[in-house]
Amino acid sequence: MSRRNRLLLLAAVGAVVLIVLGLLGIYLAARHEPAFYHEAMHIDRAVLEKGSDRMLQQTTALASAVKKRGSWEALFTAEQINGWLAVDLARNYPNTLPPMLHDPRVAIDSKRITVACRFDQDGFTSVLNLTVEPYLPEPNVVALRIVSARAGLLPVPLGQVLDRISEAARDLRVHLEWRRAGGDPVALFSLPPASDDRPMRIETLRLGEGEIYVGGTTEAAKP
Repeated sequence: MSRRNRLLLLAAVGAVVLIVLGLLGIYLAARHEPAFYHEAMHIDRAVLEKGSDRMLQQTTALASAVKKRGSWEALFTAEQINGWLAVDLARNYPNTLPPMLHDPRVAIDSKRITVACRFDQDGFTSVLNLTVEPYLPEPNVVALRIVSARAGLLPVPLGQVLDRISEAARDLRVHLEWRRAGGDPVALFSLPPASDDRPMRIETLRLGEGEIYVGGTTEAAKP
C-alpha cells in the first residue's frame, strides 16, 4: 500500500472514530439524569406515601379556604409534590401523561421550578426537564418564564415545548398569552375565579428552597 493510500485510510478511520465518539457523546448526554431527579427516584416508598397524603390534605384545605371570605394561604413542599406525583397521580390518574412519559418529579429553589420526567420511545430513553421562573405580574395572572428545556444535557427546540404548553392550556380551557422577557418566552395564564359569586384573587406566589407559597383573598359574596 502506498504512503498516500495509507494516509487516506488513516484519515478515513480517524473520521469514523470521531463520528462514533460524537454519537456516543450525544447518546450519553441525552441519557444524563439531573441529580435531583436521580435522588427523587430513590426516595423510600413510605416517605412518598406520607408526602402524597400531606399534599392531598393541603389541597383539600386550600380548596375549602378559597370558598370563604377573607385571606388564605398554603405552602407546598417539593417532597409533598413529588410524593403526590409518585403515588396519587400514578394510582388515580394513570392516563394523564402520554404513554411515552412517566415518573415526573420536581425541584424548587428560590427562583425556579424544574420539572423532569422519563421519556421512553422506540428503544430511546432520556430524562426530559423543563425549568421555569414563575411569578405574578398581577393578581390572578401566573407567568412562567421558560428558562430551558433539555433531554438529558441536550437542549430541546423550544418551539415544540411552547406548542405543548399551548395545547395543554386549550385542553384545560385556561386563557394563555405569550410574551418575551430578556429573550425568553413567557407564558401568561389568566386564572378564572373560583366562584362567580365569591371573587377570588391570587395575590402572592413565592418560591423558597424546596417549597412554594401561594396566598390571596376571597371577597364577600355578591348580593
